[in-house]
Amino acid sequence: MQKTKFIRQNVFPILAAFIWGTAFVAQSVSTDFVQPFTFNAARFSVAFVFTLGLAALFRARRKRDFGEQAKPRPHYRRELLLSGLCCGAALTLGTNLQQRGLETTTSGKAGFITALYIVIVPILGIFLKKKVRKEIWASVALAVAGLYFLCIREGFSVSEGDFFMFLCSLCFSAHILMIDYFTGKVDGVELSCAQFLVVSVFSAIGMLAGEQPSWEALRLCVWPILYVGIFSSGVAYTLQILAQRDSNPTVVSLLLSLEAVFAALAGALLLGDRMSGREYFGCGLMLTAVVLAQIPSRAEKALSAGEPDKTAVLSSEENEQTPARED
Repeated sequence: MQKTKFIRQNVFPILAAFIWGTAFVAQSVSTDFVQPFTFNAARFSVAFVFTLGLAALFRARRKRDFGEQAKPRPHYRRELLLSGLCCGAALTLGTNLQQRGLETTTSGKAGFITALYIVIVPILGIFLKKKVRKEIWASVALAVAGLYFLCIREGFSVSEGDFFMFLCSLCFSAHILMIDYFTGKVDGVELSCAQFLVVSVFSAIGMLAGEQPSWEALRLCVWPILYVGIFSSGVAYTLQILAQRDSNPTVVSLLLSLEAVFAALAGALLLGDRMSGREYFGCGLMLTAVVLAQIPSRAEKALSAGEPDKTAVLSSEENEQTPARED
């Protein structure tokens, strides 16, 4: 059980980061043919169909194994609708701002600014009363430094595309925290399916309202759309949702930020891009940050070893010494 939880909370987000990193090229190529809303309407329509099939398969399997017990609890559909709308709205804004920003900024700066969610998530988490260990803050600082060395190759002047990327990072931060809230309430695959439906509908509205889509343009980038739709959206975002169940959103966001490392390595291996010493140094800092974030605290070590939590023991002793109130 513990091993399964470890795989879900650590391997799943790394796989998602790997898929997002390798799919970055496909997103950049698509900007030459279609506009942001058109691209995302097509991409998330593919993702919706893919995850709808997965959701139906898993539901049939649960019904076969558990029978009447597999029926959803009361108000489940309302919770699924609410979670799909909230997560889908944040994802709609984030992905369309990202696609718009890619038109006018470099991929390196785009990767760096987008991944700033690793700082924004724990800051927003403070307002939601989510505690972050000092070691995690150190990991966040290391990761930001690593991203800078890995991604920034030119002078850091702020352009319109950079501003879109920063807004995109805010939306992705909100998306991560919403996923953290809703994963304990609804099925992960069904939540993924619901949010993709919302993104595809909202993006289609934006496409019809402000863009000039054409079947020829979609045909020219059909393979990037299919790859990003099935893998980057359908698989990776579902892995993110499953990974965040009972997880620390700050740690998951650190693992997801490895997307920038995988993007750089994929460019070097597949496209022949040469990585400089500065970029390798950035990768090293990011990997160090991820390893540091995985080191358990003293309380976690004691819990895994079966030792009682000292704070809990003290609390129980205080309760024993305090006389019960008589009304």
